[in-house]
Amino acid sequence: MKSSRAGFRTAAALAVAALGLAACSSTGGAADNSDDSSGGGQAASTPKYKITLVTHAAAGDTFWDIVRKGAEAAAKKDNIELQYVNNDNASQQATLIQNAVDAKVDGIAVTMPNASALTSAISNAEAAKIPVIGLNAGYNDWKQQKLIGYFGQDEAIAGKAGGARLAEEGAKKVLCVIQAQGQSQLEDRCKAITEGLGSAGSVENIYVNGTDSAATQSTITAKLQQDSSIDHVVTLGAPIALIAVDSLKEAGSKAKLATFDTNGELVAAIKDGSVAWAIDQQPYLQGYEAIDSLWLYLTNANTIGGGEAVLTGPAFIDSSNIDAVSEYAKAGTR
Repeated sequence: MKSSRAGFRTAAALAVAALGLAACSSTGGAADNSDDSSGGGQAASTPKYKITLVTHAAAGDTFWDIVRKGAEAAAKKDNIELQYVNNDNASQQATLIQNAVDAKVDGIAVTMPNASALTSAISNAEAAKIPVIGLNAGYNDWKQQKLIGYFGQDEAIAGKAGGARLAEEGAKKVLCVIQAQGQSQLEDRCKAITEGLGSAGSVENIYVNGTDSAATQSTITAKLQQDSSIDHVVTLGAPIALIAVDSLKEAGSKAKLATFDTNGELVAAIKDGSVAWAIDQQPYLQGYEAIDSLWLYLTNANTIGGGEAVLTGPAFIDSSNIDAVSEYAKAGTR
């Protein structure tokens, strides 16, 4: 496993270097093409296409700020009018996709944590000859939904790598914290953590309401107080990890904390040792490539991936590479 871990760290280091070339400042709403902060030179001379990015982001989840920033950088480079909309309710997300279809946009990028709820709206987009590309959530469903491509991580690969690392660290009892029921990618992560850990230990799932910080903290704290055998906690999102930091302190637990996904605060928490490590799927890259790939498709019928998903992760962020990553986190791209 040591060689695999080195590979993940190498991938993270290469990604940091690549993303630094595309860093930009977020303007919010539609992309602003008035300056060159995207690092991509003048905006493309191709027609000004309209693209809508629809995500399942919950209110206050800063992970999605990084996805959006990447999307806005690509939109600026490609002379695209970008609309970003989000809702963590699957039926409402489907409505947002349908709204984009009704508005006759030129392309749609979408996350699919609950693909079956989005099938009708996505089919309507395809019937209207609007290309749809997937990102972040929906790795197991994008081909069935007939999307033109997908950018994200295979949760099975990511989770198994995390589980194997936990086994290396001597984990015996792992608490896997799921912040939203019904999102397939979250369930897949905990399942894969269990597989990666194997016979070295056991994993118990616990569900929390990720949109209620106080309730999440109290639920995790109560579980840690109830079961002192828990020696590792794994969260599935950066904001939940930061809440779990407080739960560990409140419960007086010595369990180690690791997480999937990052944001600026999470990077700082790894740097100060509050969080041991994170599995990074490169959200900036997901947003950037999803929009850029739609532009390539609209302007030249290009598709990326050769019919397969383009994996943006996993890579470990830990004490060995946190200094490099933190520099990009300051710019909001990690």
